[in-house]
Amino acid sequence: MEHVLLIRYGEIHLKGLNRPFFENKLINNIKFAVRGMNASVKREQGRIYVSGIADEDVEEAVKKLTCVFGIHSVSPALCVDVDYNTVKETAFSLLPRDEESTFKVYSRRSDKSFPMTSEMINRELGHDILENFPNLQVDIHNPQIGVYVEIRERAYVYTEIIPGAQGMPTGTAGRAALLISGGIDSPVAGYQMAKRGLVLSAVHFFSYPYTGERARDKVVDLAKIVARYSGPIRLHLVPFTDIQMTIYEKCPSKETTVLMRRLMMKISERIAREDGALALITGEALGQVASQTLESLCVTDDAVSMPVFRPLIGFDKDDIVAIAKKIGTFETSILPYEDCCTVFVPQHPVTKPEVKKLRQSEALVDFEPMIEEAIKNTIIMEVG
Repeated sequence: MEHVLLIRYGEIHLKGLNRPFFENKLINNIKFAVRGMNASVKREQGRIYVSGIADEDVEEAVKKLTCVFGIHSVSPALCVDVDYNTVKETAFSLLPRDEESTFKVYSRRSDKSFPMTSEMINRELGHDILENFPNLQVDIHNPQIGVYVEIRERAYVYTEIIPGAQGMPTGTAGRAALLISGGIDSPVAGYQMAKRGLVLSAVHFFSYPYTGERARDKVVDLAKIVARYSGPIRLHLVPFTDIQMTIYEKCPSKETTVLMRRLMMKISERIAREDGALALITGEALGQVASQTLESLCVTDDAVSMPVFRPLIGFDKDDIVAIAKKIGTFETSILPYEDCCTVFVPQHPVTKPEVKKLRQSEALVDFEPMIEEAIKNTIIMEVG
């Protein structure tokens, strides 16, 4: 008897001739997730099997694998010889002896040389369970316990199907750069785009001494949480104080927030190109704040030439908070440390800026030397 993690994948099945590319990426990501656990990973007949993990590490391995994008579900299974009596005794070992419950047997016979059909396995195993477990009853519509048997080159028996992160394997869609703040939205945006196969770089702007070390550490912690799903993130910490103070002192007050966003986008685009990224990602949701009106977003996009992905654009705050709680970023995001986007908020920000006017305001100052200096002094760290 061998402990095996049976992994299912969903959307990859639709990829036709490109399917091996996606499967190989997923296998590599699985190997990375369970590194150090002496795991062996193989793919057969639309399943991926992870074996060799010590019993005491199985729970941790499942936890890591359910965060890997591309995995639809994971089942900790017992792998045994293809023999009905062995399958039966293995199923018995997984069932409660004292707890009253309901069950249903689900079987699948891929190896047609096995003499019992799926229907026969369901009937015989269900009968044997009822004979040996008086505390259990059959419920074919809504069972509390599913007893699953897969007959392949060996037999796999399990009672759990644990949902995975789904989506597409990280690394199948290229690289993009996430503008990450210390708030709730941007980590969720990064998670959403990584779920579509993107490798993430990240750019964070800090304004020391107006934002402290704790605010910066908070962002690093958020990136680490997102990296549990996305894989390693290359995080760029950009000093923004000089640019921000110059905007505040020399540009129209009501335009400071939008101008700040334009300069952030310009810097992020340059960092993204140097990092091999082909797009930017932001956590903006339409109409959530003054800098996220349709007019403001158009003015922001005017500052760059590469695509800007906004996966949360149609979400309301409750939607975003729900995902943040699900992926584990919410509690860190609400820690009370200021980020540079909230330090110099004007009392009456412009809500319908015009591209032409904002270009004129930006031209009041030669920001190029400051942009170059900020990029030069950027701290780069690998997270995850």
